[in-house]
Amino acid sequence: MSDVFPLTQHLPTSSRMIFGCMGLGGTWDSQPITDEHVRHAEAAVEAALAIGINLFDHADIYTFGKAEKVFGILLKRNPALREHILIQSKCGIRFADGMVPKRYDLSRNYIVQSVDGILSRLGIDYLDTLLLHRPDPLMNPDEIAEAWLTLKQNGKVRHLGVSNMHSGQIRQLQSRLSEPLVANQLEMSLLQHDWIEQATCFNNDQAKQNRIWGDTLEYCQTHHIQLQAWGSLAKGWFTGAAPQDASQAVLNTQQLVSELARRYGVAGESIVLAWLMKHPAHIQPVIGTSHPLRIQACASALQVELSREEWYQLYVTVRGVELP
Repeated sequence: MSDVFPLTQHLPTSSRMIFGCMGLGGTWDSQPITDEHVRHAEAAVEAALAIGINLFDHADIYTFGKAEKVFGILLKRNPALREHILIQSKCGIRFADGMVPKRYDLSRNYIVQSVDGILSRLGIDYLDTLLLHRPDPLMNPDEIAEAWLTLKQNGKVRHLGVSNMHSGQIRQLQSRLSEPLVANQLEMSLLQHDWIEQATCFNNDQAKQNRIWGDTLEYCQTHHIQLQAWGSLAKGWFTGAAPQDASQAVLNTQQLVSELARRYGVAGESIVLAWLMKHPAHIQPVIGTSHPLRIQACASALQVELSREEWYQLYVTVRGVELP
């Protein structure tokens, strides 16, 4: 996958796909990193680099910070790698602590503190991009702007983006920032396709069953905010990992993905991603698997040019009902 992709007019050139590091570092607990965790991370990162990926996606909560730590070990072993890749991480989610529940925190001090922790675990001086992980109902756009200015002036973060935010939240936040937000990472896939339903089912009763997107997709396109898709491989449901109680629509889609994979001579993962990337919003998939063979299976996605009819065939099949 040699193709490169300009995230926006504001960002350096990135690979068309992103490697999501959530699966690195072992278990989601306080158990220490082992040599096996390091070997696993090294194999996954090498597989991602081998198919041309140069953007690596982290979050401070992934495996309780161990995903960043194990990635930092790889960078320490190969310092030259940092010059050839882009690193983004996310902050804003806090786990339950004693009597305090899991919550979101985009206060100024917590953002700045979080970035210091991220940089320390990764063993680097700066992030290419910081994403605000979830919208905090108590977030103050002016406070966030202050945190961003502090991080920017101290050379700790080069670009700011968001994750899981709708257009109204982005619009409000952008009004306080002196630089444009560069990305919005959202759950989008052939399985989680409500972002398409928002358009195709507008002014129809079928739309009532879907999560509300409003004009988020169009807003990001209009304002050159790169759409990144987490969950892009659809949990593997269409490439052999569908649950036993999967709906008939999912089973039918799995069969169709297999048929198209044979037709194009690629792995099913490439078909699932090709469907996502055909959309004119230039969606950038985050590859969430850390298994080298599945990473390699994504390599041909850019070589697959689904026809309009094939794209709709996949969409309508997974919907399970005819379009309005």
